Amino acid sequence: MTKKTSILGLLLLVVCAAQAQRYPYQNPNLSPKERARDLCQRLTLEEKVGLMMNHSRAVERLDVPVFQWWSEALHGVGRNGNATVFPITMGLAATFDTMLVERVFTAVSDEARVKFNQAQRLGTKGEMYHGLSFWTPNINIFRDPRWGRGQETYGEDPYLTAVMGKSVVRGLQGPQDAPYQKLLACAKHYAVHSGPEWSRHRFDAENIKLRDLHETYLYAFRALVKEAKVSEVMCAYNRFEGKPCCGSDRLLQQILRDEWGFDGLVTSDCGAVDDFWMDHGHHYSKGKTEATSQAVIAGTDVECGGSYGSLRDGVREGRIKEETIDKSLCRLLEARFRLGDFDDPQLNPWNRIPDDRLCCQEHNDLALEAARKSIVLLRNEKNILPLDNEELRIKNEEFATAREADSRPSMVNGQWSMAIMGPNAADQEMQWGNYNGFPLHTITMEEGIRSICPSARFIPWQKDVRQQVEAAGDAQTVIFCGGISPRLEGEEMPVDEPGFKGGDRTMIELPQTQRDILAALHEAGKRVVLVLCSGSAIGLVPEQQTTDAILQAWYGGQAGGQAVAEVLFGRVNPSGRLPVTFYRNVDQLPDYENYDMEGHTYRFFRGEPLYPFGYGLSYSRFVYGKASYADGRLSFRLTNKSKRDGTETVLVYLTREGDTDGPIRTLRAIRRVDVPAGTATDVSIQLPDSAFEWWDAKSNAMRILPGRYVIQVGNQRLRITKE
Repeated sequence: MTKKTSILGLLLLVVCAAQAQRYPYQNPNLSPKERARDLCQRLTLEEKVGLMMNHSRAVERLDVPVFQWWSEALHGVGRNGNATVFPITMGLAATFDTMLVERVFTAVSDEARVKFNQAQRLGTKGEMYHGLSFWTPNINIFRDPRWGRGQETYGEDPYLTAVMGKSVVRGLQGPQDAPYQKLLACAKHYAVHSGPEWSRHRFDAENIKLRDLHETYLYAFRALVKEAKVSEVMCAYNRFEGKPCCGSDRLLQQILRDEWGFDGLVTSDCGAVDDFWMDHGHHYSKGKTEATSQAVIAGTDVECGGSYGSLRDGVREGRIKEETIDKSLCRLLEARFRLGDFDDPQLNPWNRIPDDRLCCQEHNDLALEAARKSIVLLRNEKNILPLDNEELRIKNEEFATAREADSRPSMVNGQWSMAIMGPNAADQEMQWGNYNGFPLHTITMEEGIRSICPSARFIPWQKDVRQQVEAAGDAQTVIFCGGISPRLEGEEMPVDEPGFKGGDRTMIELPQTQRDILAALHEAGKRVVLVLCSGSAIGLVPEQQTTDAILQAWYGGQAGGQAVAEVLFGRVNPSGRLPVTFYRNVDQLPDYENYDMEGHTYRFFRGEPLYPFGYGLSYSRFVYGKASYADGRLSFRLTNKSKRDGTETVLVYLTREGDTDGPIRTLRAIRRVDVPAGTATDVSIQLPDSAFEWWDAKSNAMRILPGRYVIQVGNQRLRITKE
């Protein structure tokens, strides 16, 4: 190459670079806000409107790429092919382990970036579920166990929901000081949205007490906005105080932006703007054009649906000003600039995450760890669990010997010591929950149990009680894998089964066939271990008599079956706790459509539950020493008086004395403490000023209130004065 041609080549590179940055918005050295404002003023009205729908169209003349706002990552990258599937969020909540949840969603965001990078190479990044905007976490309060979508939440407690939600956001969005944001997380569904599913498009959560609104329903949303800096908020389907949530200036402007200082974007739930005006909805607007104008004016920046195209008519008819559209659009563009959506991919370190992070061994191990920690031991009569004992080891050795002689032995010495049955024993899809991805391999409960106890006999599920009991034969112990499934409970589902309606439940007991089989097995003299799979609380009054042990296993993800087996046979000591109250039956519950907190959740329920919030047994026995409080710290000694190493999930509750309208008690601190067998450890837990944030009736606001409080930890209660 001659000197002349090399200079020419350099000049061409300079010219190309200059052309690539012909406008200020293409300069990565400017702030995202500056770039967004510059790009916005170069767009036509039609182009602006096209960028405000979940499938945002490309603007080729300005090198604006296509963008997809709708992706899912409830407990793993969802609806986009193979991905690591972790336990459902209710199971993650049962771990009470915020650090674990952040690690889980860091893994999820790694896999999401890999998926996006692959989509970029394939040219499919504009397809649904292929983008960088993830509509999770769901931080609605699970106020009633009949709600089918409760499985998507982090339980019934505002504090637990807030700390778990913040961990999700940190894991998804990456470090706040990173040059580019990893993903956009979204807090949903804002606000006062906890069922019913069958009426959500027309339901009005009206007359909500101001205290319930701020102390319960908005508590986690405020934490994610102010502390975790969540990028998006999704407005809900229902109405609030007469206005659809996506058209509520009270929610979207006064509270979200003015009080909390939210500077991110608001997206509608899918079809929520249609609910403004269509026959099935709220009858709030006279037509599509009025509805879309009202939504944007209230502060809904992105629409999931197809109505926002009518915004052009709204401007022409004088229903909305183009400057109002610009305000929303700038928020959307700013978020995309933070992601690096307009910049050279080589500048963005998240684009260099290798493909082999997808479904990698590290993430598989993390899914197993999460499943292990999610399992709650509810019942263990006469310490029947763990099942690993000398008799069982002998049976397994005999089985192995017989298998060497005959590859298909029917039984050992004429008897089965253990049988596995139930509708969920071999159901891998049940374990995936909803809004799920597709794992490369799922370990069912049958597979997990037989990997530890190969002599156990698997009995295929039949609904006939007599056949199931006869099939159990001479088995001394029956592991019954029952409960319900995501095919019965979930989002707005066309389910026609007794006890279920539209994705919700009308009763909370086990299906009758399962109850009958459990009773028959007990009557036949079997030792019955019930492994319960569900996304919510189950009424188990008869099962207190017909079972010897109960494990709550939720929908445990790809490794759920292995985790169940390890707990059953003592490889893992259970440490999960209930993030929801297990009621006896629906007679203990207020009306489903009543959103007053009185009577709902452990904080306001004055009856006797079957299993309370925070309940969970261990194979170890922990003893709490005398607690003390000084200088903002709660201290006590925790002793493991058993021969097994164990983890105690320490929960700290507060009650404000004299507050007759307030919660009976409310969670304010969490700590998981590992205690080796036969030892003791000193535990010190900080209770910051924010722990004493309480409803102040004088100012109608949440603020730190001095006064007398009762701290409860374990079986210890102490009264303190907060200055």
